[in-house]
Amino acid sequence: MSKESDLSRRKFLQLASLGGAALCLGIFPASSGAKVILSQTPVAESIALNSWIIIDTTGKITLVDHRAEMGQGSYHSVPQIIAEELEVDLSQIEVIFAKGDTRYGSQITGGSSTIRTSYKNLLKLSATAREMLKQAAADRWKVPVNECVARGGNIIHEKTSRKLHYGELVQAASRLKAPEKVTLKQRSEYRLIGKPLKRIDTHFKTNGAAIFGLDKKIPGMLYASVERNPRLRGKIVSFDDTAARKIKGVKDVFRISMKVYDTQREGIAVLAENSWAALQGRKALKITWDDSGFEHMDTRKVYDRHRQLLMTEEGLPAKQQGKADMQVSGSRKKLDSVYHTPYQSHFAIEPLNCVAHYQEDKIEIWGPIQAPDWIQKEIAKEFGVAQDKVTVNMTFLGGGFGRKAFTDYPNEAVAISKKAGAPVQVIWSREDDATQGPFRPGVSYRGESIIENGKVVSLKFRMAGQNIQHWSDKTRGVANKNTTEGFMEPYFKTIPNISFSDIPFETPVPVLWWRSVYASTNGFAYESFMDEIAGSLGMDSLEFRMKHLEDERSRKLLEKLKEVSGWKKNRQDKGYGIAVTECFGSTVGQVVKVSKRKEGGIKIDKIWSVIDCGWYVNPDIIEAQVEGSIVMALGAATMHEQTFTDGMANKANFYAYPLPRIYDIPPIEVHIMENKEDAGGVGEPGLPPFAPALANAVFDLTGKRIRTMPFDLAKL
Repeated sequence: MSKESDLSRRKFLQLASLGGAALCLGIFPASSGAKVILSQTPVAESIALNSWIIIDTTGKITLVDHRAEMGQGSYHSVPQIIAEELEVDLSQIEVIFAKGDTRYGSQITGGSSTIRTSYKNLLKLSATAREMLKQAAADRWKVPVNECVARGGNIIHEKTSRKLHYGELVQAASRLKAPEKVTLKQRSEYRLIGKPLKRIDTHFKTNGAAIFGLDKKIPGMLYASVERNPRLRGKIVSFDDTAARKIKGVKDVFRISMKVYDTQREGIAVLAENSWAALQGRKALKITWDDSGFEHMDTRKVYDRHRQLLMTEEGLPAKQQGKADMQVSGSRKKLDSVYHTPYQSHFAIEPLNCVAHYQEDKIEIWGPIQAPDWIQKEIAKEFGVAQDKVTVNMTFLGGGFGRKAFTDYPNEAVAISKKAGAPVQVIWSREDDATQGPFRPGVSYRGESIIENGKVVSLKFRMAGQNIQHWSDKTRGVANKNTTEGFMEPYFKTIPNISFSDIPFETPVPVLWWRSVYASTNGFAYESFMDEIAGSLGMDSLEFRMKHLEDERSRKLLEKLKEVSGWKKNRQDKGYGIAVTECFGSTVGQVVKVSKRKEGGIKIDKIWSVIDCGWYVNPDIIEAQVEGSIVMALGAATMHEQTFTDGMANKANFYAYPLPRIYDIPPIEVHIMENKEDAGGVGEPGLPPFAPALANAVFDLTGKRIRTMPFDLAKL
């Protein structure tokens, strides 16, 4: 296994164009239903950076992972898929990261998309390689191909026990035409897929051999740290760098700016021989800022404006059916509740960083990057360089959660390298990473429902919060397409009148994706409100959902959740809460059990989670991802938020933004539904249902309805 997945572009092109000396297969184009082609076909130039499987004459198998590895497990799961149909062991596969290139299709590691958008192509790709190797062996032995089997990196003729390893066959196989159709295994035939195999990246991530962004070093590299305005949009009036330049190791100090959406964020960069000098030089700067001309955001005022908008504006229609604006009359009863969710910083364990080397005719970047193809395209556009002259290299990521898919920090690194005339690593402090944004947006909701004759006849939600999609004027005036994210689609079949609308709201603070995106806030409001409706009907919360989620998959998931949690069997001094959300192709239901502490407050006794993600690869990785999502959700629900005063973010480090510790984590039990459905996402869907399930459990125990996050369990 490669501990530093970093090949030069030239070496990779050489490897991918070996032709008769290797079997190089890829998908062209890299999309659903795409065709498998060889590197020496007439489209070889397109496939050169698109080869996903390369088998050389020694039998070595190189897998090019087109997505980032930030803890979610693609570095293991993709090889586990390939190894299954290729009939090899995981130990026979070396993994390298692909460079940023749009010919791979989307390389964004986000939206829990790595497996669900590529597994069919990966299965087809590896099965194609297997069949070509079988055909090459059959041709050599002059036997029918159906008498040949692939096993352990060898092709075996079972009647005569003859055997050839893959390396002995690649030259002949590379001259064959890739078959249009191949037969894939049934799930019951899988030897590797579906098994809890140990991750192949664990050993070098734990022994220090893995290369993360901050580990990357290249010859002649300098270091830079940037002092940026704490109000994000302020401009530089003047600066005094006298003291900074006196610090040993500091080489230069200069103005810099980086593109953040459609604005430029100004700062002063301190360039030095080492990171310590860069950081100390930055501390010695004296800067005068112009903070006029934009709103200085205050958290309390933001939520006051949210509430006012929710009470006075209808918003932009996002999704509607029937007539949700029904009048309350006669036996009709109306519920009307408002929910608030906070801004959040990403707080990945590895702060932002990036290495860039700008040269007149080319640019190369190295770092913890979630979207190398986006970065390649953006840098080429901003710096006027041909796209194929921009090389983006991925390292391992120490967490990402959406933040490292943004283009601002590579943009800044390239700008500094250009000014410095040398390769530069730009390092962000923990405080930079926490306070400079972009942030998860704080969003407020108003839920209204009308109940008649013991049934929900109308459901209406309005959402007020910053729209991540509002990057420019082109997207303004359009409803947020993610307004319904997290809401269970089957509700639309059992509730006749439903309305979702988006109330436009903007501040100067930039916002961005955060794990599970809008489902992380939507889920709290929507599933808390559904619980309120159940209570007003006098129905058990789980039974209410069983009645209103009538499709087979939802019903089976709820039955499983009821079974594993022992739903409300132990009622004495216990509170039970349930929530079910769906996003990124998967549905997750969770039950939280709580009780009162002797010293006061609420404690979480246990959490049960059931995920329906359809076709899946590794149950251990799924369990880890759901557990990680719950831990992250626990922090966001009960411990931390990013707040703003006079336009500045307040929470700069862990002392002010506490994350859950090991002793905060209750027992978590994860169950995976078995079915034959297409693969859904895993890395994010486990987060949204936790906060509403917890709030609903608190209500069940205490009668206190929680509508604002975060809430302190010790004070309930």
